[in-house]
This record gives sequence, C-alpha cells and structure tokens, in this order.
Amino acid sequence: MMKDYQPVMSFDEDVAQKDVGFQRGDERAAVEFLAGMAGGGPALELGIGTGRIALPLAARIRIDGVDLSPAMVAQLRARPGGDRLAVTVGDLADVPVSGAYRLIYVVFNTLFNLLTQDDQVRCFQNVAAHLTEDGVFVIETYTPAFLYRLRNDQYVDAESIQVDEVRLDLLRHDAATQMIVESHVSLSREGIRLNPVVQRYAWPSELDLMARIAGLRLKERWAGWTREPFTSGSDLHISVYGR
Repeated sequence: MMKDYQPVMSFDEDVAQKDVGFQRGDERAAVEFLAGMAGGGPALELGIGTGRIALPLAARIRIDGVDLSPAMVAQLRARPGGDRLAVTVGDLADVPVSGAYRLIYVVFNTLFNLLTQDDQVRCFQNVAAHLTEDGVFVIETYTPAFLYRLRNDQYVDAESIQVDEVRLDLLRHDAATQMIVESHVSLSREGIRLNPVVQRYAWPSELDLMARIAGLRLKERWAGWTREPFTSGSDLHISVYGR
C-alpha cells in the first residue's frame, strides 16, 4: 500500500477538470447496453464521476449517482443536465442511497478503487439490497491478465512525450494482496505533478463468488459493450449479475 494514500487523492481538482469531455470511444455502445438492461429504469451509477456515461444515459432513463470525489461531482453538476441528477458524495461500498433500482452499474475499473476484499463484498451486498427483484448489477473492469506481462512485478511506461511535457506511468504489483500501486508522473517546465492510483483487483471468478455471497449470480459476461464473446484473451469484461 502507498503510505498515507486515500482513494480521493486520485480524483482531485486537476483530474476532475481533465476528465470533463474525456471519451474512450465506446460510450454510445455502453449507453445502449445499459439502457437495455435498465428496462425503463431507474438506474444508479457507482462512481458517476463527471458523467461520461450518466449524462447520455439520463436522456433515456432516470439516473442517480454516488461518487467519493467532491471535485468530480462539482464538475458533473456544472455540465449541461448534470444539476438534474441526484448525486450522493460517499463511499461506493456503502451504496449510500435510498430506494430500489432496476439497474446499478459501475464502469471503467471503478470497483477496484475499493481497496479490500471486505469492502468489495460489502459493495455487492449493499447493491443487492438496493436492487428490485428483477434488477441487475453491471460491472465493467479489466481482467488482470496483463500482470503476466510485467517484469519483476513492475513497469515504467512513457505515456506521452511532447515538446513541453513528458508523462510517465509507474506501477508496482503485489500478488499477495492483489494490489496495484501506480503513479502518473508529469514533467514539464511548470514542475512535477504526481497522480497516485491504488487498486485492489479481482479476477472474474472472485467477483462471481462475491456476487453469490450477496445472493446474486452471474447472468451474462461479455468482452465489450457490443457483446463480444469473453475469452481468456479478453482485456476487460462486462459482467451482469442478478437474482
């Protein structure tokens, strides 16, 4: 574990500002998938951030959100339509909302920001308590298969090399705790900026067991939002859990 690290440090004002307008390229497919799963809603996004998925999805169904970062939520509320979403600042593991949802979802590896197995299991249990009887919990996250490509359980990657800035990604892996300790380092004439990230990853099979503890079961698993088949070579998975 990184000394003195708190998860909210990964989502400060600078990160929140840069996150606005960020697009991965699969947003439309994600919205179509999630809207289909919601069956008319309502839906709850855990780790709603600045609204990359929630805002377009909110044009079709009611969306509420939870996020641990006040900076990210402030950016969301400043965007068109963002002030109409009910967003709670709090711990994702607690699912600190009232009411029941047809769909609860968490995307882009955000589940792994919960840094213990206990917290991840607690998240599943609290999600199950807020699902309607026919509701589903959708998770998008990476598969840890990339760890086999590490050398000595670490790497340094040149993410960007520009005339006025160099951006490096430094990562160390602890297999015993399933922890990834990472920092994105920006070097420029203005100085040095560090963006720390710590995650506790889980294999798909471990997530399936967490779901069973919470009274849920795996209903579908895909390698992408357009329902590509999931295989041992897939870099990510989209898993759908329900009763």
